[in-house]
Amino acid sequence: MLVRTARLLPLIISCRLHPSLSYSVPRRRRSSMDPYVTNIDPSGTPAESPAAGSSSDAMHGAEESSAVDLLPGETVVKEGKATILFPNANEVFYNPVQEFNRDLTCAVITEFARELMGQRGVKVLVPGEKERVVVSLSEEASDADKQVVEKNGAEVPEDTARVGEKCEKGLRVLEGLAASGLRSVRFALEVPGLQSVTANDFSSKAAALIARNAECNRVSHLLQASCRDASMLMYEMRGKKERYDVIDLDPYGSPAAFLDAAVQAISEGGLLCVTCTDMAVMAGNSGETCYSKYGSVSIKAKYCHEMALRVILHSLDQRAGVYQRYIQPMLSISADFYIRVFVRVFTGQATVKNSASKQALVYNCVGCGSFHMQRMGRRISNGKHMKYSAATGPPVGPECEHCGQRHQLGGPIWAEAIHDREFVQKVLAAVSGNPSRFGTSKRVEGMLSMVTEELEDVPLYYTVDNLSSTIHCNTPSLLQFRSALLHAGHRVSLSHACKNAVKTDAPPGVIWDLMRCWEKMNPVKKEKLSQTSPAFKILSTEPSLEACFTVREDANPQSRKRHLTRFQENPQAFWGPKARAKAGGGIITDLQDKRKKFQNKRKNQITDSSQLKSFPCKKFKQGMCTHGDNCSYSHNAEQKRDEKTE
Repeated sequence: MLVRTARLLPLIISCRLHPSLSYSVPRRRRSSMDPYVTNIDPSGTPAESPAAGSSSDAMHGAEESSAVDLLPGETVVKEGKATILFPNANEVFYNPVQEFNRDLTCAVITEFARELMGQRGVKVLVPGEKERVVVSLSEEASDADKQVVEKNGAEVPEDTARVGEKCEKGLRVLEGLAASGLRSVRFALEVPGLQSVTANDFSSKAAALIARNAECNRVSHLLQASCRDASMLMYEMRGKKERYDVIDLDPYGSPAAFLDAAVQAISEGGLLCVTCTDMAVMAGNSGETCYSKYGSVSIKAKYCHEMALRVILHSLDQRAGVYQRYIQPMLSISADFYIRVFVRVFTGQATVKNSASKQALVYNCVGCGSFHMQRMGRRISNGKHMKYSAATGPPVGPECEHCGQRHQLGGPIWAEAIHDREFVQKVLAAVSGNPSRFGTSKRVEGMLSMVTEELEDVPLYYTVDNLSSTIHCNTPSLLQFRSALLHAGHRVSLSHACKNAVKTDAPPGVIWDLMRCWEKMNPVKKEKLSQTSPAFKILSTEPSLEACFTVREDANPQSRKRHLTRFQENPQAFWGPKARAKAGGGIITDLQDKRKKFQNKRKNQITDSSQLKSFPCKKFKQGMCTHGDNCSYSHNAEQKRDEKTE
């Protein structure tokens, strides 16, 4: 059941000069702003600046910012504790749908700061937070499983860090592509234990707006605006004493150009947060482009959203390995039109050698959708030593053993766990214990709950509707299919990346045996199936097991039983990413008209089937057409598609 979040859009207050200002939902962009503000640090390094007030002033800066004189045409947007000024001439700096992304980032960095600051002898204090208990979604969990989160360090830290206060032992944060600085302002106002926040943008107009927003929210003692090229700034901060503890990259489109600098500028064990919005490339629409950017070939498949997460993790690990560094994924989220990954980066030559065995190629059948993983390398433990060797393969033959179709080759992708379950449970406990902290707490709680339920050692997934579509039969309910897998002795879970997904350690042969058993209960008309179709090949084989589709109690996960907000409904029409900013500000106004124009490739639709004779039969050219003279398309090899429908 889809549950709408309690608050999707934050409050938008129009300037008193424009009380009836209209507003759209564009994608955030990092350029074309021109407020008149100075005090920008061009070097991008954290500089000491006088505090704009006490800690209480920082806490209530958002409320007091309404007294700031607005420039003509300016608009005020409130999100979380931040109040951001936007010129009316440019709308692309703010996207309300990305509030979930920013809320999740604040929650993750807070938990990361709690862990790291505890090691430094500092206790972080979050407003509204009580003694937390690790959330366990299992009904059978005993009291011993529900452990109180231990305080960081062996002793109670003497120092404390509060939101809005500068901590000398705190984290140094960089937002490489800050745009209006909303995310950085929220870090300064909502995340405790920070030493400095550098909000960088290549546009001088955007950097000026960042400085103005920092002053407006009274966080100038924490937040410094920077007008630099993001890559050059990170390259200059590669020294061990100059690296950042947290780097956040959220560009318009692909972050590929910034990853090399980011893995060098992050401190030992630091947190790297990366957003990708080029989902068309990463989901298989352009595999060659994906390879040029991320070193991995994406393919079109039902599991494309999780594969996109594994593509970016592979790219990060590969780039880090060049500098004898490796990544540890903490949380990877596929949400809406983007993906978001949080990884920690460490240094270790011995561990880097394991990288090859953590990557895998994907063999995907174009007929039935079965997939197989092929690791890029092997490692065998030999006492205190590790033996490395080349992998053997391939795991499939020239044709799919189930349907006889060919395989596509994708990857390499990250084949290890994409989440740290223990860390995710801590973040979940903090969010569920303090729901008033974020506007999208319900969705964050639902998403993280699903993440804790996922099978960590099972890459990718199947979808029940696609399995049924392959053999042209009725679709079993999700609980029925999950129960059948459990009855067969296999593990199974859902996936946060797709609402109909089924992650299981069952091999493809078992999955198709279950579907054959289901088809016997819900028979299809086999006489209408083409002998070359995947459905005919699959159903021609008798199942090797007897499936039981009786619903089991443990087939329904706790996040589903509790009706958590797991998959959000579209908040409004055309709510996705918008066009890039124009050089002079604003967005392209005819974007929707352009989309409608290219919605249908064939402008004049064919309504009479006899007109299809003017098009050659593709299967006839391949020698696969079995319709003969009854085929609706032309079998004339010499005929060309010169005659087009008027």
